[in-house]
Amino acid sequence: MKVTFDIECTPAEARAFFGLPDLTPIHDLYLDRLKTTMTEGVSPADFEKITRAWMPGIVDGFEQWQKMFTAAVPKPPL
Repeated sequence: MKVTFDIECTPAEARAFFGLPDLTPIHDLYLDRLKTTMTEGVSPADFEKITRAWMPGIVDGFEQWQKMFTAAVPKPPL
């Protein structure tokens, strides 16, 4: 036996029926910040935050390479 139900409702109505939270204000805030970032560009500080969040090991690796290269450069005599 097979039973089929067709329910016509909007996504918002379905979320409310199942007790899920309304994330519309958060979504609108996210879109506003994304639009601002797209129009004003990304600052170096923002780029560093993004890089640290997405690739935490890579930033540390760059710092280790930098320390290695500065240690390898001979210091001039005084």
